[in-house]
Amino acid sequence: MAEKQLGVLKALDVAKTQLYHFTAIVIAGMGFFTDAYDLFCVSLVTKLLGRIYYFNPTSAKPGSLPPHVAAAVNGVALCGTLSGQLFFGWLGDKLGRKKVYGLTLLVAKNIKQATADMSKVLHTDLEVEERAEDFVKDPRQNYGLFSKEFLRRHGLHLLGTTSTWFLLDIAFYSQNLFQKDIFSAIGWIPKPATMNATHEVFRIARAQTLIALCSTVPGYWFTVAFIDIIGRFAIQPMGFFMMTVFMFAIAFPYNHWTKPENRIGFVVMYALTFFFANFGPNATTFIVPAEIFPARLWSTCHGISAAAGKAGAIIGAFGFLYAAQSQDKAKVDAGYPPGIGVKNSLIVLGVLNFIGMLFTFLVPEPKGKSLEELSGEAEVSHDEKLLYIL
Repeated sequence: MAEKQLGVLKALDVAKTQLYHFTAIVIAGMGFFTDAYDLFCVSLVTKLLGRIYYFNPTSAKPGSLPPHVAAAVNGVALCGTLSGQLFFGWLGDKLGRKKVYGLTLLVAKNIKQATADMSKVLHTDLEVEERAEDFVKDPRQNYGLFSKEFLRRHGLHLLGTTSTWFLLDIAFYSQNLFQKDIFSAIGWIPKPATMNATHEVFRIARAQTLIALCSTVPGYWFTVAFIDIIGRFAIQPMGFFMMTVFMFAIAFPYNHWTKPENRIGFVVMYALTFFFANFGPNATTFIVPAEIFPARLWSTCHGISAAAGKAGAIIGAFGFLYAAQSQDKAKVDAGYPPGIGVKNSLIVLGVLNFIGMLFTFLVPEPKGKSLEELSGEAEVSHDEKLLYIL
């Protein structure tokens, strides 16, 4: 531990929950809200696009997007998201975030301004301490992203956050973007030829809403309730493991679930994969990168981790669409690429979830630690203490 922690940092660590925190939650939450809406409504839009632009009046079947077009529509938004996360992650550290997080000025080297800002936010009087400027300007903490010191302290951590987010999003986005195809494959949604475009989109949206209300949203609230009790490290591998279990439970007896009398059981098992995604890595993978890296590199490291996730989502959007194609000869002859089928695709996703569980062991447990302890900015060895005093 550093021989002295700044009062402004102590005040931040022990501050009680107040209006400012709820304002920050709402602002951050709206970002996730719009992001999720933009990315996941595309699966419904593709249905309408197929009906409008690929409708053949001489065919008994309604129009649908060819696989390469559907993959492009789903993937282009993810490509834009990936590039934005890298750029704005870097820009956040370059220009700074809101000036309330101590050492990030966490970058500005202005402890007086930090103290003034924190006093305003926390509604309390804070005094600038002696030697505070020396603390902030400590050269031992000025290592960069591509330095040996960062690699020594946080190299494995960054590998852990990027790999787990990458592997999660392959599975999570595959499931979300192509729920409609899975529901159709098991017969939970009627054949498109029996419905008009509006009715088909309504039935798909209703099925997705049911999954969200019964599994996705409750999974998040379980994380909210338990994340500071059992910790991030316990939740993430548990979620990965349970996703693996339920995907295998769906995939191996896949023909059993396609029978009409077993569809409800399939929906329950399928919903549980989403529950443990959100009571698991889909929540923790974006929490942990914001906690364990040095303050001046928070945005950059979080952006890199998030971009790795979107790279996984792109692979899921393109790969799962082609892999899940039927092996039916008639479809192949009609121009559709051969695939391994939904069953084997789900097995592959289950294996990826298991690998994600293993990579979780590269990430430290942030529960109960201050941001300075997690980032290593409070680490001072005996020799470093002596040098600091001298």
